[in-house]
Parts: sequence; structure tokens; C-alpha cells
Amino acid sequence: MLKMTSTKSLDQYLSKATRRYSSLFTLPSQRKGILLLCILCVLGGALSIPPLSFSYFGIILGLAFGASFFLIVILSDFIVAHSCMKEDHVFSLRRCLFLSLFSSLFWFGLVFLGDVVSLFSGNSSFWIKFFLLGFCAALTLRLLVFSAASFANRGGVILSSLLQPTLCISPVLFMHSVIEYDLALLLVFFSLSIPTIVLTILLFTLCLDRVGRRIVGVPSLSLFKAFLADWTESMNAPLESLFERLGDEMDVKLSLLGFRTGERVKAIIAVPGCHPGPFRNVGSSLLPYMIQSALEDKLQCVASVPHGLLGHDFDLSSQLQSQKVVEHVLSCVDFSHSDSRITPFIQIRKEGATASCQIFGDCAFITLTVAPKTMEDLPNELASLIVSEAKNQRLPSTIVVDAHNSIDGPFKPGQAIRALQKAAAISLEEASLSKRSSFEVGAAKVIPREFSVEEGMGLGGISVILVKVGDQRTAYVTIDGNNMISGLREKILTMLQEIGVVDGEVFTTDTHIVTGVATTVRGYHPVGEVMDHSKLISYVKEAAEEALVGLKPAEVSKRICIVPNVKVIGEKSIEALCVVVDEAMKRAKRLSAVLFSATALLLIGLLSLL
Repeated sequence: MLKMTSTKSLDQYLSKATRRYSSLFTLPSQRKGILLLCILCVLGGALSIPPLSFSYFGIILGLAFGASFFLIVILSDFIVAHSCMKEDHVFSLRRCLFLSLFSSLFWFGLVFLGDVVSLFSGNSSFWIKFFLLGFCAALTLRLLVFSAASFANRGGVILSSLLQPTLCISPVLFMHSVIEYDLALLLVFFSLSIPTIVLTILLFTLCLDRVGRRIVGVPSLSLFKAFLADWTESMNAPLESLFERLGDEMDVKLSLLGFRTGERVKAIIAVPGCHPGPFRNVGSSLLPYMIQSALEDKLQCVASVPHGLLGHDFDLSSQLQSQKVVEHVLSCVDFSHSDSRITPFIQIRKEGATASCQIFGDCAFITLTVAPKTMEDLPNELASLIVSEAKNQRLPSTIVVDAHNSIDGPFKPGQAIRALQKAAAISLEEASLSKRSSFEVGAAKVIPREFSVEEGMGLGGISVILVKVGDQRTAYVTIDGNNMISGLREKILTMLQEIGVVDGEVFTTDTHIVTGVATTVRGYHPVGEVMDHSKLISYVKEAAEEALVGLKPAEVSKRICIVPNVKVIGEKSIEALCVVVDEAMKRAKRLSAVLFSATALLLIGLLSLL
């Protein structure tokens, strides 16, 4: 069976990451954060002090305590955000406020527990002990989050973590009439508890970092921080610098079919030999649109960039590498040597797999799909087998396209690959025996303005390249998206038949600019999942009708471009990064169970002596 392991592992990792981090860092507005924090602090103060003093004075004192706690939190967050975290990629004032909200929630939860114990025991001294335990919990959480996610230096992390909890102790110092404490004992507790917590978090992070250093030579938390910088602020540079460091160099192949009507290039189909990923703005996620836009700007034509047979192990390591590919493509667009004869479009369905073949000059253009069943990335080894079969049919050049046009459940690669190989071989054989004739080409493009990246529509929109051979009209429809909801392809093909285009195929580019922007199980919306199907189909119809009107006699040229020394993330790096994530998560669970439990017991024991 052809190898699919690395692609599958990265897809699983990305989907998990999307669910976790999109929900974690998709926060409400700053105004709402301040409001929630105000409600928590004022209400927490109002409810935590009266049990110690059942009087109007106790209520007023509780409100004053909550209000002062809130003002200190806001002031300290403002100081942190504009000093230690001023240049940080992740921690804006809004995120600092929400970290304070969560840490204060832990703090007041323990204070309320102290109220309960004080009431049942009749000993109000328990309140201060639980308050101090809340201080430790808040400091631990802040120190852990800043250490794991902030780009600030260690001193900045410690200061940002310590400033707010320390300042929040001050209101208690003015409540001696209600709360009993010994200032000397408090100072002893702080002098012992703070270093203990700092050392615990330092040991925890050092142990986690060792996992990444051992496997890929990069600290685990550096990878995590770089990931968060892109996820939260779309800053791709930190993550791409790691990918560049871990990547492997390889030569990237690009296959081009250029259609000329007279002296003008009317349309281009470009199939890059690299994968558009891994997500959002990282690596080659935007590559299909970059190639499409560059070709259209230079040649004033319609460009289509369908997906080749490649997985995530062929993701480019940075946008810099993507630009290198684009520049090389533009240097290869010489379509002066052309052919005016092609075969009809041949489509074969075999065991649930569909392969289409049309021979342009001496180049076989083959498309693969298992729609309406689910399909994901097809392996490059399948393309190699099909190319070998084409050579047996005396065809020197072959371009193979993964239509990537149906998703609704799990993908069964083994069964699909075998069936696709058989169908492709039959379509090649039938096409090679078909008569070659002159042809016409029309092309058009539509950008649906109401469909956004969040809904699964990439920046390249919808392009239709229409080929007429004799009475046969064939449409190659390309939608800039990541896969397509099952059944939509069939709806589009039915619409095309209604306007006289009997044959054709629908592709998506597999752009990953749409990946990681939706908080769904997949981390993205396939084309048609949240779009109005009738509206989408009307856009395809609009482009197809324009292409029909623009049909003109044409010639076709094939170009194969090789871009040397391009850095890809690589199969080994992908597997290593997945291992880092898995191992770091396992170690974090074991460490937290031991380290934080031991630290909590130590602090509780210390408090019991006060």
C-alpha cells in the first residue's frame, strides 16, 4: 500500500491544534473582559468579607475590598502590557486582562472556600490562609502561562507574573479589624512560597523543553510560542524560521498547460509539485493564489491552480520559499511552441473511483476523484505509477490532478488508491486511441464577494476553463478552497449539463489559507459546508457561460519547470514535530501530577504552621 502515514499524522495534529487553540485564544472583546473582571472582583469581595463580619460595615468593607482588588488588577495589567509585554507577540492588554480574569477566578474560589471553613470552624484565621493559597494559585497560573506563551525574557516573565498578585495583597493589610494576621509570618510565607513556585515552574518548563531539544533540537516551548504567535496575531516569521531550520532542500516541479488564442495566452492550468500548507499564512498555504495572481497579472489571462498528488510532507517551509517558486514560474511562461490538436475528454468510473483523461498535444492531463465518497490528499507515489502507465502508452508528459472535491467522513486511502490507479490506466488507454482534433478554448473567472476565507473561499475565487473538441464541451472548474462538501460537485456538473457542457470536472486548490480560521472539528470549512449552494452554483454558471461565449480556436503548450533547492518541511520533520507534541503532552501530564501536587502540599503545610 502507498504510504499515507505522515500526511495523516499531521492532519490529525492540525485538527487537534485548531480545536484547542482557536477556542483558547478566541476571546471576547477587551471591554467585555473588563466588565467580567469588574463583576467578579466586586461581587467576590462583597460575598467574601461579610461572612467574617455580619454587619453593614462588613458589606461596605467587602465592596471596598472587591473594588480595590479590581482597580489593582486593571492597573497592574496596564503596566505589564505596556512594559514587560510591550514587544510581546501574544500578550496584548486584552489577553493580560483575561489571564487576570481566570487567575482571579481561582483566587476568589479559594477565598470562598476559606469563608466556608471559617464559618464551620468558628475560626476566622482560616480566611487569610485560604486567601494566601489563592495568591499561590494565581501566581502559579500566571507564571505558567507567561513562561509557556510569552516571548519576554525570564526576568520579564517573573515580574509580569508577580506584580499583580503581590499588589492584590495590599487591601488585606488595611482590614486588620476583620481579618487577623501576623505581618512577620506573612513575610516569612512570601519569602518561602514565591521562590518555591518560581522553581517549580522553572523545573516544569525545563523538563518540557528537553523533549523538543532531544527530538528536533528546538525547545518544545519555543515551538509552542511560535505557533501561538501565528495563531493569535498572524505572525508567521517565528514559526517559519523554525521550519526553515528543520526543512530539507529539494527540487520542486511545476507543470503548466498554456492555451493560446491567436497571439494571446487565454488560459493556464498550473499544477505545482508542492503542497499548499500547513495552515493559514504559514509556508505554502497561500501558494495556489500566489501562482494564480502572478500569472494573471503578467499574462492577463485566466489561471487555474488545481491540487497535485502530494501531502503535507511537501509543504514549503516559508512564504519566502513560496515566492521563490512563483518567480521561477513566471520565468517559465514561454508558450511559443504549441500544438493545435487534442483528444476528446475521456472519463472512466471504476469501483467508486473516477479518472478523466484528455491528451493535449503529447501531454496527458489526468484528473482523479472518488466523489461523492470522501477523499483527502493522494500520495505522490500514485502519480508516479500513472506517469509510468502513460509512458507505456507512448506519452512523454503527464500532469496528474487530485480533484480534492469531496469530504464527508473518514477517508479510506488503500481502497481509493487501487481503484484510482485502475481507472486512470483505462482512461489513458482509451484517450491514447482517440482521434486528435483541433479545438477551441474559452475561460472566465469570478470572485464571489460574499464568501470569505472564514467560510472556506480562498482569494482566487472560481475559474472555468472550457475546452470544445468537435461537439464535445468540457469544463474544468477550479474553486480556491480546501476540499468540497460531498454532493456539491455533482450539483455543479448537473448545472453545466443544463447549459450544454456535458463533460467536465470540479477541482479545489486545497489552499490552506482557510485552515485554522474556523473553530470546527476540521479547523476549516470545505467549499459548500456553510455557503449557499444555489448562490455558489450561480457563480460557476456565470463563469461557464462567459467562457462559452468566449470560445475561440486555440493551441496548447506544455511547460515543465524545475525550481532547484526549495526548502520543504519534509516528512521527517513533520513526523518529528508530531512526536514532540505527543511526547511533550505526555510529559506535561506526568510532571504536573507530581510537581504541582508536591508544591501544593508543601504550601499547605507551610500555611498550617502560620
